[in-house]
Amino acid sequence: GPLSERPLMEVRLGELHTWISTCNFSPQGLLGAVQKAWSSYCAKYIHVRQGGPAGISMLLAGYCLLSYGWNYQHFSK
Repeated sequence: GPLSERPLMEVRLGELHTWISTCNFSPQGLLGAVQKAWSSYCAKYIHVRQGGPAGISMLLAGYCLLSYGWNYQHFSK
């Protein structure tokens, strides 16, 4: 298909600059990209028939890393 409709993992390294230039960087476009990423994450890890703890544990691990990054100055003293 067209380059602008390909997911990032299917874009070749030489086409990356052209693919980035076709992206919509307006606030509405960025919000749409975040919504699409969240819905694909939920479809893959959360809303599955025989899901395990992988999706929830990934969210928890991400929160722990983010919290550690926010409090790094406090921990390093």
